[in-house]
Amino acid sequence: MDFLQSYTEKSKDEDQEPTTSSPESSPPRISLPSKSSAPKVDDTMLALTVADANRTLHKPIDPSQHVVPFNPTYEQLWTPIYGPAHPYAKDGIAQGMRNHKLGFVEDAAIQPFVFDEQYNTFYKYGYAADPSASAGNNYVGDLDALQKNDGVSVYNIPQHEQKKRKIEKKKELMEGLEIDGSDALEVDNPASEAWLLKNKKSPWAGKKDSLQTELTEEQKKYAEEYAKKKAEEKSGGEKGETFTDKSTFHGKEERDYQGRSWIAPPKDAKANNDHCYIPKRLVHTWSGHTKGVSAIRFFPKHGHLILSAGMDTKVKIWDVFNSGKCMRTYMGHAKAVRDISFCNDGTKFLTAGYDKNIKYWDTETGQVISSFSTGKIPYVVKLNPDEDKQNILLAGMSDKKIVQWDMNTGQITQEYDQHLGAVNTITFVDNNRRFVTSSDDKSLRVWEFGIPVVIKYISEPHMHSMPSISLHPNSNWLAAQSLDNQILIYSTRERFQLNKKKRFAGHIVAGYACQVNFSPDGRFVMSGDGEGKCWFWDWKSCKVFRTLKCHEGVCIGCEWHPLEQSKVATCGWDGLIKYWD
Repeated sequence: MDFLQSYTEKSKDEDQEPTTSSPESSPPRISLPSKSSAPKVDDTMLALTVADANRTLHKPIDPSQHVVPFNPTYEQLWTPIYGPAHPYAKDGIAQGMRNHKLGFVEDAAIQPFVFDEQYNTFYKYGYAADPSASAGNNYVGDLDALQKNDGVSVYNIPQHEQKKRKIEKKKELMEGLEIDGSDALEVDNPASEAWLLKNKKSPWAGKKDSLQTELTEEQKKYAEEYAKKKAEEKSGGEKGETFTDKSTFHGKEERDYQGRSWIAPPKDAKANNDHCYIPKRLVHTWSGHTKGVSAIRFFPKHGHLILSAGMDTKVKIWDVFNSGKCMRTYMGHAKAVRDISFCNDGTKFLTAGYDKNIKYWDTETGQVISSFSTGKIPYVVKLNPDEDKQNILLAGMSDKKIVQWDMNTGQITQEYDQHLGAVNTITFVDNNRRFVTSSDDKSLRVWEFGIPVVIKYISEPHMHSMPSISLHPNSNWLAAQSLDNQILIYSTRERFQLNKKKRFAGHIVAGYACQVNFSPDGRFVMSGDGEGKCWFWDWKSCKVFRTLKCHEGVCIGCEWHPLEQSKVATCGWDGLIKYWD
């Protein structure tokens, strides 16, 4: 287009020149405007492209970009990185270009043997080969020593050194071997004993047998420590991690003016009526755990205190009726606390932690009464609910066993070993004569207390794992949280049959051991779910009654207050415990 335009302009000039120079000589001409038959094209983009192409030839490539939109030259690809000098970096390398505190370190492909050789050479002789150097100067370090040693490395032993070593070896071989004139010939004869004696040492002969010298004090000390460590690993290595037990009281005073303990229930605490209602609003939030809360338990019968197990290794007890503050913190586990369980009167409680320890605490003083461990993680702990058997502890372990301790003696009195997966729940039924356990093996097993033989085994192809089981207040039914997002109901009568008419669904619990629970009058079933909601179902109709959005993340535990009919506590992995009315 440019050429066409310039051509037409030129022809115009030529046409005009003769008219100006001699107007008389030529006849008058009618000048017509010139027209181009080529279509009009917008050449702005073409001009820009040409200019841009010229600019890219000189523009440096950004080393952080993954795609280069033009074909760069070899020089452009291999030019050193440059840019504005960094004001605070001495070497001028910007912070983004650094991969080391001293600047930019290049990767060099080098074999481990070659690296070790150069490393050791540098420390012995003071020089080493430079892998990234140019052809002119291939060494760094002491160049005088380099010339003196002819550039030899620690692994390249010079010829004279090799000779010297051979002679020394020969001397060692001949040591202790006295050869007189008569044996001199035999030494060269491979069939003779002298030859065998001389050549008995071969490269494969192993080390020279040296006499056992007396150990130094340091060696003795190390040997003792090592032997002690080994013995611990064999015998006591099974036990859980040790952790100093501490407890902090946060209340004003441990006893009031009448001398009553802070854990004593209020005198006027009793149920107003037997009818329970679904909570509607949040009335209080307890926050103190730095990580998620894995379980909550109300103080038995009265519910004036609530105990919480945290993943921050701490167990806390909170006031419910008065101040609503944390009363005491129990610190005795090295890892997250998995389960907690009160004794019948609430004066003591059990904790099970991922540090493989089970601890029995005094609620009031915060003292650890006793500690138990089999070297496996306890997933659930329960005391026998009978008043005369409050010293019997049952724990479901990660090694598929249910272990029974007598806490008075500290001895294991029974092991129930039939499950094929980690044991998740223990629930006493039939006046505490039997108990039901669930496991990761997707089965339920019923045991006679004290007898390690399964009396009922429930396992169907459609069953899923049941990480939480709760007993109905009338003791006739068990509600089991199934991981296929439903709650199944089993009878506690002789046959332990599944009640096919009762099934509670709608919540999402797959992958979480969300606790299932009943209202004290048995009219409602409730459960947390994986999305932070708390679900309430009507026991008779099995319909969803209400859902509350309780927590960010998982709502793992929910407990109905034993006396106040419309109050529910929930806990979640957001570290909060919430109280609803």
